[in-house]
Amino acid sequence: MGFSVTTNQQINNYYDTYRETEIVFTKDILRTLRIDPRQIYIKCGGSQWPCIINSTSFQFAKIIVGTSGGAFTQITKKDAPPVNLRYYFFSEDNTPLTFFVTCHVTNVTPYMNSQELAIITLTFTQRPPDDLIYKLGTLMDANDSFINRKEDRITIDEVSQRKLGIDKKETIVFIENVPRRCILINLSFSGGKIVFVGISQFLNGKSVVIRLLCSEPNEIIDIRGTIVAVHNVEGRKDLVQAGIKFDDEQVPLSYKMRLNNYLTTNRKIILNAAQTNAVKTVPVGEKKPQSKESVQIQSQANPADSSASANSTQAAQNNLQSTPSASPDTASQVTSAANPAGINASQSNTADSANN
Repeated sequence: MGFSVTTNQQINNYYDTYRETEIVFTKDILRTLRIDPRQIYIKCGGSQWPCIINSTSFQFAKIIVGTSGGAFTQITKKDAPPVNLRYYFFSEDNTPLTFFVTCHVTNVTPYMNSQELAIITLTFTQRPPDDLIYKLGTLMDANDSFINRKEDRITIDEVSQRKLGIDKKETIVFIENVPRRCILINLSFSGGKIVFVGISQFLNGKSVVIRLLCSEPNEIIDIRGTIVAVHNVEGRKDLVQAGIKFDDEQVPLSYKMRLNNYLTTNRKIILNAAQTNAVKTVPVGEKKPQSKESVQIQSQANPADSSASANSTQAAQNNLQSTPSASPDTASQVTSAANPAGINASQSNTADSANN
């Protein structure tokens, strides 16, 4: 993978910021990072063995191996040769991305008090490849933003929709497992706002699932939450605008990464615009004009922007008037979409158990 100067700076920042952060490979993380756990193995002394990767950081990795196998015997013996750990990712175009990291064993402990399995800590002998830093750093940065930028609202319009990779503003919300057509108004890490046909007094406190159809990569994202505020759309007794608070424990990692990428990119554009304006000479007493791009981005990031809200609400009225109701069969899709295929069940469950 080739990196630009900007990306190289970002990689260095990831490395410095998250050098000691350890990621435990849950099923959600394996799926989001597009790791194939069946293709991960270690090489030592001319031989190679499969292993289960339990966790990793930029300085070490922890793997699970059987204590009666050749891998355990070889890599834990005194004066063992260096160990090479193979990482295996899939790129967005589904081409494999593989590389080895040279390590040495620094700790061996029983796995869950088992005499048959062991967790082995492999400490890297040098800084890992940029590909690993970039992939893990993007994930860690998204988790940080999820904690520190929960209330940053993104108004859903043509520009933000495209940058987020959301196929349509028109989507489906499952209210107590009953599908309804709705229009996205805004989104954040902590919740969102939608417009749909309904009666306000019967909706507050209801559990919901918002479904997002996304591209690059193609995926269906289901986000669980609760309706915490409901208002009638002015002039329309049949339409309501609902505020939804997401369940923090069930916000998909892929959703966090999409929002963080959007917010990070826009922040860079605003800073670049500000730096460009700063070098221009402005006559005394004359107000410095804002760039058109900067104004547009600020309006996207501001949830209180009355113009964007009015346009979104009007679009909701127009679309919902002409949109047929969802098929009852749609409700059955929510369970299958929440767990996309592609992760080896037995290995993923073992990694999840290590997390516990």
